[in-house]
Amino acid sequence: MPRVLFTDQDYPDLALEQEVFDAAGIELSVKECRSEDALIAAAADVDALLIQYAPVTERVIAALPRLGIISRIGAGFDTVDTEACARHGVWLANSPDYGVGEVATHALALCLALVRNVVAYDRDIRNGKWHYLSSGKLKRASEMTLGIVGLGRIGKRMAHVSRNVFRRVMAFDPYLIDGDFPAFVERSGLEALFEQSDVVSLHTPLNAETRGMVGRSLLGRMRTGSFLVNTSRGAVIEVDDLLHALDSGILAGAALDVLPVEPVPADSRLLQQPQLILTPHAAFFSVQAEIELRRKAAQNIVSWVKRSATRPGYGKSCAAQL
Repeated sequence: MPRVLFTDQDYPDLALEQEVFDAAGIELSVKECRSEDALIAAAADVDALLIQYAPVTERVIAALPRLGIISRIGAGFDTVDTEACARHGVWLANSPDYGVGEVATHALALCLALVRNVVAYDRDIRNGKWHYLSSGKLKRASEMTLGIVGLGRIGKRMAHVSRNVFRRVMAFDPYLIDGDFPAFVERSGLEALFEQSDVVSLHTPLNAETRGMVGRSLLGRMRTGSFLVNTSRGAVIEVDDLLHALDSGILAGAALDVLPVEPVPADSRLLQQPQLILTPHAAFFSVQAEIELRRKAAQNIVSWVKRSATRPGYGKSCAAQL
């Protein structure tokens, strides 16, 4: 019987995954593996890993010759050495399209909370202030420009839901041809986008190219009093440079759903910045999206097991994304 290890998770129960694997005749074991050593010890005799945050490194993969597939609960591979998977013939899968609408609407909600000073108004009222000017002057959103960095599934949905809110929508994505840009989105270079946007929303994956991409150089190009929203990956932004931009007035506000270190440390300067809105990596979430996410991640493994049973050599013959 094929065996899968659920390496780590933070769900109240695993009935959904158990049901999927039971129906396919796959044995499920559950551990909490937050280190390489724990993962190697727990996965010695399994065919598949279902992971959330576990560190699947070159050392881990090399130590598990039986391993055939890793399926991650999420849209990225932040904790997986993808090149090592390819070298060792381990398949790699994820759930790239489960929460597109949720993330886009969350990003728009953060944009509007900044532009309309929603959180600041609430804070002022609780501090005894009741006046429409208590948190400063507001600009009309329909006269503002939204810049989107990364025009994939979520970036495109963000552009669509924002097109009637902002006067102009610009986007930067060097990997899309012109024909893949919606007609209502202006193509832009990265530096020009930061220079011309009143609000910048980040929707890029995290990789060697994007890690630390938004730092002092790009932030320094933004208009005084502009806004930044990040619902992609925390490490895309240099946090110290973001705080400098807020302290210096380049940015009137920022909103982050993702951080380089999660949860945010109690002594983080981010918690002391009143112009910053934080949400707990929740942009993906709705009840429906979570069910879809978990079911697709488990089904990836079921599909791999079925194909391996009918195609000799399929399991470890090559590494690819399902």
